[in-house]
Amino acid sequence: MSLYRRGFDRVALRVDAEAAHRVGAAAIRGAGPLLHLRDRVSPVPAEPVTAMGLRFAHPFGLAAGFDKNAEAIDPLGALGFAFVEVGTVTGQAQPGNPRPRLFRLPADDAVVNRMGFNNDGAEVVARRLAARAARRSRHDRRDGPVLGINIGKTKVVPEDDEDAVLADYAHSARLLTPYADYLVVNVSSPNTPGLRSLQAIERLEPLLAHVRRTADEAAQDAGRGRVPLLVKIAPDLADDDVLGVADLATAQSLDGIVATNTTTSRAGLRSSDALVAAAGAGGLSGPPVAARAREVLGLLRGRVGDDLTVVSVGGISDVPEARARLAAGATLLQAYTGFVYGGPAWPRRIARGLGSSR
Repeated sequence: MSLYRRGFDRVALRVDAEAAHRVGAAAIRGAGPLLHLRDRVSPVPAEPVTAMGLRFAHPFGLAAGFDKNAEAIDPLGALGFAFVEVGTVTGQAQPGNPRPRLFRLPADDAVVNRMGFNNDGAEVVARRLAARAARRSRHDRRDGPVLGINIGKTKVVPEDDEDAVLADYAHSARLLTPYADYLVVNVSSPNTPGLRSLQAIERLEPLLAHVRRTADEAAQDAGRGRVPLLVKIAPDLADDDVLGVADLATAQSLDGIVATNTTTSRAGLRSSDALVAAAGAGGLSGPPVAARAREVLGLLRGRVGDDLTVVSVGGISDVPEARARLAAGATLLQAYTGFVYGGPAWPRRIARGLGSSR
């Protein structure tokens, strides 16, 4: 057991999970200059990957949810993530669900969250990204992680009002596309009422088409080329629905699929029933999601062939699991919960392990 994990088990588990997250995120931001120096002196030894027309230093990145407001992109990259997906960002700022809303199940190395897309909103995040772009331009910086931006529906927008939903996603896409290396449409969080209904093909098809048009217009206005577009799906979709999304992604020439988000299932947990009940509703992440994430990966890769990018996420906590996902057809990998339990050295450890296996 690592020193970090011993400290995590003895200290961090006694602190509210969301408070611990805030402290950890602030520490990463504060350590940014030192992390960048170390990254320049001792870069992660890894083999680059090209996907969606983008060059990734290696296949391992940070999933959306950790850096919701795009405040620590470059320090997180310096920790060892080849790409960082910020968000989920919504069209309007919102506080999210009532606290407590983040819980740990250490016997399963898992997390339950019902955060509810708490974030600063697309306008504030866009201003923050514009300031980052200006800083990088002044210092002529060309390094740093690939930046993904994950967008979702504002809670107060009625899910059954299609025009309002389209306008809400388009607002975020218009503001954020100029700064994104790729864009992800999130329709799969279980914590925004009605959001997962947008995964139905008849709802998803017009949404993705509208976001694609809006992103293309925003990129053109910013003097940029086309920005890759992906959709993020839930592990709880039936197999036929997963295949339906794969067919839609192919038909609409999407650039990729992120699979999978958190699950509402509580099957197979080692944690006590009392602890699981205390955590309550929300999305479960970590190793308990791994088996279904692997199944969805196999379904998608078998359906779309070799051309479409598939980003596999859900339960990747060690090098063997990461290698298995790549062997099963994943183009890129993402994790979040493994970072919580593995600590700041964990991303480089995974990336090095992948580099030694390729």
